[in-house]
Amino acid sequence: MSSTAVFAIILVLALIAANLPWFSERFFLVFKPPGGRKREWMRLAEWLLMFFLVGGIGLGFERRAQGTIHPQDWEFYVIAICLFIVFAVPGFVYRHQLEKMLTRRRR
Repeated sequence: MSSTAVFAIILVLALIAANLPWFSERFFLVFKPPGGRKREWMRLAEWLLMFFLVGGIGLGFERRAQGTIHPQDWEFYVIAICLFIVFAVPGFVYRHQLEKMLTRRRR
């Protein structure tokens, strides 16, 4: 697999993973939360876990392609988490703004 394909796979996977906590009402996509509705701290915990999961998959791809994992400085991780935050914007907007507007419009 080419490095361009791996890069595209990681980006698409990150885009999907960053939005899953806001589109799903199940905790970690499996458990039904107490009270029937996920709280915001659950969504944020799930989002952070998705960040580390996608990062681990990326490290696995790098190790498989190059045989070693290149050490990174703190700037790399700051940019990675900021990019993951930007990827989560569509799900966040849907959950907190668009969903309310749609339910108001139905009435």
